[in-house]
Amino acid sequence: MKQNLFFCLAFQFLISFNAYSQPDKAEAGIRAMMEQTKVVGLAVAVVKNNQVIYTNAFGKKNLENNTPLTNDCLFRIASISKSFSATSIMQLAEAGKLSLEDDISKLVGFSVRNPKFPETVITLRMVLSHRSSINDSQGYFTLDAINPGKNSNWAKCFNDYEPGKGYMYCNLNYNMVGTIIEKISGERFDQYVKHHVLDPLGLYGGYCVDSLDQSRFATIYEYNGDSARFEASPGAYAPRSQEIANYTMGYTTPIFSPTGGMKISAGDLARYMIMHSKKGRYKRKRIIAKKSAGEMQTPLSSEEGYGLAIMTSQKLIPGKTMKGHTGSAYGLYSAMFFEPKEKFGFVVITNGCDPRYTEGFNAVIRNTVNILYESFVAK
Repeated sequence: MKQNLFFCLAFQFLISFNAYSQPDKAEAGIRAMMEQTKVVGLAVAVVKNNQVIYTNAFGKKNLENNTPLTNDCLFRIASISKSFSATSIMQLAEAGKLSLEDDISKLVGFSVRNPKFPETVITLRMVLSHRSSINDSQGYFTLDAINPGKNSNWAKCFNDYEPGKGYMYCNLNYNMVGTIIEKISGERFDQYVKHHVLDPLGLYGGYCVDSLDQSRFATIYEYNGDSARFEASPGAYAPRSQEIANYTMGYTTPIFSPTGGMKISAGDLARYMIMHSKKGRYKRKRIIAKKSAGEMQTPLSSEEGYGLAIMTSQKLIPGKTMKGHTGSAYGLYSAMFFEPKEKFGFVVITNGCDPRYTEGFNAVIRNTVNILYESFVAK
């Protein structure tokens, strides 16, 4: 009897010790890494069994003011933003308002044709999967770059291969996607995402700087290798208020940067990630159909591993096939990756770090993800 009681108490202690030791192990590993590598700040979130089980913030929100980073800080998450745009497109497709096979020219309102393959239709699916043969050589902050009526060098926006036959990651693709969302829905892009993705999930964030609490923004810093110092990047949160005041619906949408302009906290981004891990559903709210979520997560080519704003990688965590997206802009690096079958995932965001890469990922981001995996998920 006493022996059974002893084992019972020992087992309970072991459970509580393990639960306590997981964050301790992770935090010790992250702090050791930050001491060895130049990092301004790190915000992290861990998902296990499709629930957020851990969030934390390390380092500084602002170097000049010596302000600590906190869990409620907002970041411009860069290219992870593309998945919000693709999610919105899937909603419109489910409603029968457009098709992924539609001609992009008809959707944006001007001719989008590779001059080397003028008869080949560039579809919305090609644009969403970066298989459109379009590039960013003429810039992507305005649709004028690819509009034949606005730019005499529009033909330079196209590669030498036929649309649908090759892959090149391209930000202009998703700024056009944002424009299409606006044209089809009749809502301004930032408002559409808020009303149809963020609000139903109960998340705080958005693309419009003036609509958010700017005191929560984590300052983003670019690392200058020559001086070995971090320099603030104010452009990351430029409000562009004057441009918005003179906004043209269905054309000047890139002002909000559908390709990279979402601002959100690590914790709320993790909750959004759970929706994708659960194939479009979170807390009894269905954002997109299971079929749509599956399409987003299915690579169109095994070589690139890119679906519709969701990529597949086996290089982030050794031995695991992860789905998600990375982001990098202005000195920020971010990652949102999940394993849908095993129901775990991670969000890691840094507002400034050494920009070195390993295995195709920013080294600080990859190392942090693996520390979190070993601490909270690995058996």
